[in-house]
Amino acid sequence: MPDICQEYIYVVISFLLSMVCGLTCIPYIIRFCKKKGLYDIPNGRKVHKNAIPRLGGISFMPSMLLASLVVMGINSLQSQQDWIHINTSSVGFMISLLIIYGTGIIDDLVGLGPKTKFTAQIIAAAVLPLSGLYINNLYGFCFIHKIPFLIGAPLTLFVVVYICNAINLIDGIDGLSAGLSFVALSGFLLYFLRESMLVYCILIAGLMGVLLAFLYYNLFGKSEKNRKIFMGDSGSLTLGYTLGFLAVKLIMDRPHAISFHVDSFLLAYSFVLVPCFDVARVSFIRTCHHVNIFHADKNHIHHKLMRSGLSQHQSLLVIYSLAVFFILANYGLHLLSLSMTAIVVIDIVFWIVFHKVLNRGIVRNGQPVYLENSEE
Repeated sequence: MPDICQEYIYVVISFLLSMVCGLTCIPYIIRFCKKKGLYDIPNGRKVHKNAIPRLGGISFMPSMLLASLVVMGINSLQSQQDWIHINTSSVGFMISLLIIYGTGIIDDLVGLGPKTKFTAQIIAAAVLPLSGLYINNLYGFCFIHKIPFLIGAPLTLFVVVYICNAINLIDGIDGLSAGLSFVALSGFLLYFLRESMLVYCILIAGLMGVLLAFLYYNLFGKSEKNRKIFMGDSGSLTLGYTLGFLAVKLIMDRPHAISFHVDSFLLAYSFVLVPCFDVARVSFIRTCHHVNIFHADKNHIHHKLMRSGLSQHQSLLVIYSLAVFFILANYGLHLLSLSMTAIVVIDIVFWIVFHKVLNRGIVRNGQPVYLENSEE
């Protein structure tokens, strides 16, 4: 196994290689989209005004895998040791990621119905417990500790599919889904570095590198100069599924493979808290208004922040800050020996208060707090 210094070097190389891959191939993807007419068309629910190419997410998986394979190959040549152990859960992850990635590409190219995409997500998520990776410990949350496979397997399906859709549904303004994913991946990277799980660190760094390249074009590219692109479902579903997998990987109690840390569940939950809380809130509000929870509207957190008078970039910074705040605050509460259940309750209360304050800002700005929109 490489020493600590080498681990950091490999992670940095993976990040840089993937970033270069993204910066190189995304302009070609933009030209391809324009040639084939593959645009994200504005409507009443979306905030952009011009037709934007939508296949940026196609670059995510190839860039991540290429950078990771190159770094792993470099290490193998240097160390002349077989430090890469391919287990069933790793194979399961790659198979399921291919299913999700392929589903996203097909949806971006020709369109898929919600039921088809949801079915593909369930199939992909089911591969994980079948390959031996599932949530088997809640570390005292709601006074629950170890749980059997018959409970952990369906719980794993729910968690992975939920996170996958949360990242997909919050992808409503430039840089939001990608930026929140970057924050979460940074947290997972630090955790797996702590555990010296180098293969996962290299993969995560590879995904972060291409994400940074995508954010450059997504946030600062000008549509009139043919430099702007959206990630599409191929990107958001890939990101969401990867985060779901990493969350389950972090949570699963494996005493023979990784040292026990009671903060595992807390960190996995905190890294994806903002998009998951937002989906839960929007679903609850739709239910209260007797609207189908799958009905698209303009009540996500970024829509509300913009109705309160903030610009897209200001709203983005607020949501980024919220994500970092929850991670740091939750870990701080954990260090104060608060239970996981108490921390979750505190988070929910803070989230409710935050939206109450935000609602007042929306009203002062002369905008409706709840805005229904049926345009897809």
